[in-house]
Amino acid sequence: MTKRLLGFRDRTAVAGVGYTAFSKNSGVSTLTLACEAVLAALADAGLTADDVDGLATHRVGDSAAPSLVGPALGLRAPAWYLDQFGGGSVSHSVLGQAALAVAAGLAETVVCYRAINARSEFRMGQAPNPSPEAQYQVPYGYAAPVQMYAMYARAHMLKYGTKAEHFGELAVAQRAYAVKNPRAMMRTPITLDDYLASRWIAEPLRLFDCCLETDGACALVVTTAERARDLRHPAVLISAAAWGGGESPLSSTDVTTTAAAELAPRLYAQAGLGPADIDVAELYDCFTYSVIVQLEDYGFCAKGDGGPFAAAGTLPVNTHGGFLSEGYVHGINHIAEAVSQLRGTAADRQVPGAQVALSTAQPGYVLPATSALILRRS
Repeated sequence: MTKRLLGFRDRTAVAGVGYTAFSKNSGVSTLTLACEAVLAALADAGLTADDVDGLATHRVGDSAAPSLVGPALGLRAPAWYLDQFGGGSVSHSVLGQAALAVAAGLAETVVCYRAINARSEFRMGQAPNPSPEAQYQVPYGYAAPVQMYAMYARAHMLKYGTKAEHFGELAVAQRAYAVKNPRAMMRTPITLDDYLASRWIAEPLRLFDCCLETDGACALVVTTAERARDLRHPAVLISAAAWGGGESPLSSTDVTTTAAAELAPRLYAQAGLGPADIDVAELYDCFTYSVIVQLEDYGFCAKGDGGPFAAAGTLPVNTHGGFLSEGYVHGINHIAEAVSQLRGTAADRQVPGAQVALSTAQPGYVLPATSALILRRS
C-alpha cells in the first residue's frame, strides 16, 4: 500500500488557515461557526467562496454538515465533499482524504473544517459511543474518555515507572506556549506545584491533565502544490497522510501501546522521513498521557521512556498550548498550528528553522483507529 501512495507525496498543500474565537459560550450555532472559519481560511489564502469546489468535515452529531455549509456560503454544486462520522481519531484523515481528492483531480480547492459548541451546547460526554464494547462498560459507570485514559495512564505508571511529575511538566510546558498565543483560552502560567495541587478528575489524572471543553471552529484550505505557491503564504506541503484501525484496548494484551504504533511506519515511509526529521510535533492531547504514549509510539523515544522524554522538553510539542490550554476543536487546530510553524508565522512561540511537522489524531483508545499527517515547508 505504501508503495502505491508514494506518488501522493508533496502534490498537495495547505494554503489557508482560519479560526473563530475559542470560548466557553460562542452564542451562535455550529453552522455560523463553520462558515466563519471557512471564510477566514479562504481570506487567509487570498481566495473566495467562488474558488471552492469541495468541503470536508467530521462530526459526532455536533457540527454542521457540508450539505448545510455549502448553501450557506453560496456553493450550489461542490464537486466533492466528505461528511465523516467520528471523533478525534478521524480528525486528520479528513485533511488526508481532501488531499487525495485534490491529487486525483476530483476537486481543486477543498476546505476542511471542524465546528463545535463543545462547552455550551454538546459536551463530549454526551456523544454516543458506537462501539459494541460500550455495553460491557456503561453498566459499571465506565464510559467517559477520562475514565478510560486514567486506567491506561495508571497501567503505564505501573509498568514503566512513569510519574505524575512527568504529566505535570508536560502540562506546564504547554501552558507556557499558550501564554504566548493570543487565541488560547488559558493564558495564566502554571507551575508544577499548581499542577500537583489541582483536583483529581479520574485518578491519576488531575484537572490540568485534561483538555478544555471549547466552543469554536477552525478551517484549512487544501489545493494543489502548484496553485498554493501562487497564493499569499509559503506553501505547506502534505508529505504524508495515514489513517486506519488498530487493536481494541479491551482485546489488547498491552494497553500501553496505541494504534499509532501500527500507523507510524506507514506514515514515515510515505513521507520518506523518520522521527529524527521532525522539527515540531502537534500531538493529540485530550489528556497529558496521550502525548506521552504517542512520543513512544511515533518513535521519538523508547517504549516506556515517554514520561522522562516529555519532561525533558527536547522536542517542541503542542506549540499553541494544545487542547490543554489553547482550546479543543477536536483535532484540526493542531494541524493549523503545524501550518503556522512551517510558515514561520507563529510569532513568540515560533520554533526556529522548523521545516517538517508531525500532527496527530486521537491515538486509538476510545475507538481502535487513528490518523496523522506529516507536513513540510515548500
